[in-house]
Amino acid sequence: MEKTVQFIHSGWAYIVLLVLIIATFNALIKFFSGKEYSPVDFRFSLFALITMHIQLLIGIILWFTKGYFDEMSVGEVMKNDAVRKLAVEHPVTMLIAVALVTIGYSKHKKKLVSKPKFKLIAIFYTIALALVLYMIPWNQWF
Repeated sequence: MEKTVQFIHSGWAYIVLLVLIIATFNALIKFFSGKEYSPVDFRFSLFALITMHIQLLIGIILWFTKGYFDEMSVGEVMKNDAVRKLAVEHPVTMLIAVALVTIGYSKHKKKLVSKPKFKLIAIFYTIALALVLYMIPWNQWF
């Protein structure tokens, strides 16, 4: 079961990354060019939100199936750099990234004018994208 969940989590990450990049760059480009907010822009930001939440759920399942703390104590996990990154740093950072996307999406819906909508999405999604890119375990992903 663990291998299957790991495979799904790794495969879905490509979709999350692609959609988050598209939504972020769409917001940045349209913010700086002064374009009007359209239903396509809404869909980009919504799809980024949905894919990230699905990835979060898959990640939570994976975290519990891995059982990092079943075999090792918290102290042992924290002393081992590789295990600490996968068991603690990666999940916490990704949870923060999901929270940022959720906050940005929620705040942008309350704005009535295009420029502030794009500004909120651009700020929150860019920070989330930076966190995601920083915390992807690249050595295990390829």
